[in-house]
Amino acid sequence: MRYVKWAVWGTIALIIGLFLHYTLPQHDVVRVVGTYQERQDLTDWTRIFWSSPDDQSGTLANRDVQFIQTIRTNGRPMVYRNEDTGWSWPPYFKFDTASLQTEADDLRSTAEAPKWAVVTHYGWRNELISIFPNAVSIRPVEGPDVTIMPWFNIFFFAFLLFLVVLVRKMWLQFRERMIDPALVDAGQAWDSVEARAHAARKGARGFFGRTQAWLNTWKAKK
Repeated sequence: MRYVKWAVWGTIALIIGLFLHYTLPQHDVVRVVGTYQERQDLTDWTRIFWSSPDDQSGTLANRDVQFIQTIRTNGRPMVYRNEDTGWSWPPYFKFDTASLQTEADDLRSTAEAPKWAVVTHYGWRNELISIFPNAVSIRPVEGPDVTIMPWFNIFFFAFLLFLVVLVRKMWLQFRERMIDPALVDAGQAWDSVEARAHAARKGARGFFGRTQAWLNTWKAKK
């Protein structure tokens, strides 16, 4: 049973970890090499990895999506989609797709004369199922060795830890004040019920014993 418990908690932790890893902002130092627009089908299960802005119909089968092509500092390519999130999830409230595409075009460079930039994004890149991280912002930096501090993630996890500690403390106080006394009262009530039942059984045995003894006296007279 202990292994089942740990398996359940491990599965829950894995799901929460994947959700946070997909949703929270990440930062990549890249060199922009191009941008393009391509029509994407939204009819299969991978639709969940594309944005659903407020002005998009839920029955839309396909639409044009803008992409930003980059090269990372390790020389590997990375392609980002550039979609508005609107007021939907995740709550980045992105409405400036056209402006971001223009900024990316302005930062294009070659390997001989590189311009480096930091792309803030969320999501995953998977070539097998053709999903792309969504670029949220882009800004130029001096070089590929720049250090990026994920301040939002730091504050988010600090707040999450504070929230977990607070909820745990509230739960312990609630259990101490409400649940534990109720369990004690219930245990005492059960003990009282058992004591009365035991006394009743003892009384019954005494009554039947006396009755049997009285009947035996009549048998002796016969």
